[in-house]
Amino acid sequence: MYVIETYNLTKKYGNKNVVNNVSLKVKKGIIFGFLGKNGAGKSTFINMITGLTIPSSGSFTLLSNKNIKEQRKRFGVMPDYSEFYGDMTAFDHLKFFSKLLGIKLTREDIIQILKRVGLEDAINLKTKKFSFGMKKKLGIAQAILNKPDLLFLDEPTSGVDANSILSIHSLIKDISKQGTTIFLTSHNLDEVEKLCDEIAIIDKGIIKLQGPIEKIKSDYRDNLTIIIKHGKIPENVFSELEYQLKMYSSNITWGMNHVHLMVKDEYTISEINRLFLKMNINVFRIEVEEPTLEEIFLGT
Repeated sequence: MYVIETYNLTKKYGNKNVVNNVSLKVKKGIIFGFLGKNGAGKSTFINMITGLTIPSSGSFTLLSNKNIKEQRKRFGVMPDYSEFYGDMTAFDHLKFFSKLLGIKLTREDIIQILKRVGLEDAINLKTKKFSFGMKKKLGIAQAILNKPDLLFLDEPTSGVDANSILSIHSLIKDISKQGTTIFLTSHNLDEVEKLCDEIAIIDKGIIKLQGPIEKIKSDYRDNLTIIIKHGKIPENVFSELEYQLKMYSSNITWGMNHVHLMVKDEYTISEINRLFLKMNINVFRIEVEEPTLEEIFLGT
């Protein structure tokens, strides 16, 4: 089942296609990363599917429902920069917005939401005294008031300290485990690689790559670079070992107790490992260098 489906979704401003015929599907229950440089069309795309901007052409469906009013009851949104009333407490904010949304929550319900996002010590603290990380958490709390089936998070950790990043990552994973599908935008590619199941990369309004991260990595790489840390190689064995390795790799670099090789596939790694063992050479560790999401992003 897909919770987001778009069909040739397009937004024009004058003669410029900010979002150009984007067809995208997001599966239920995953964390989906939506990547792109500034001005790539990310915000415009999200604004269209959340009902803030009218598409120039194309169509979309959220949560198997084309009625935007019904959709809104089932999704939550945390923008990059959430604004709060400085003289209101965290509790007051959630109480106020729950009333705007028409959601009946008890005092204990609101306290439990604040505890869930790690703000149990700030329930009665005015938001003007909040750190940036605390505001991010309150923004997430506000976005999950309606127990959404679909949650949009725009740069959930931008500008926050390392401890808050870890806390927010844990929170996002927890929300996902509860069955909520998360659509996440972030400039932190390491964050996306750690959190997301699937991604799409948009550039100049066009989707350049889309799919599971591991599959994209597999499709992107032509070869694998492996580093084998090994024990001492007897002099009478070295020549034969090097000869045999050249059958698997044309790019070999020797070190004191390790060797770098470039191979075509993972199966070759097991073959090379068996070769070392056959020659009674200890293998302590095999490392595989894979393309990072950053390399893929910059290469699109």
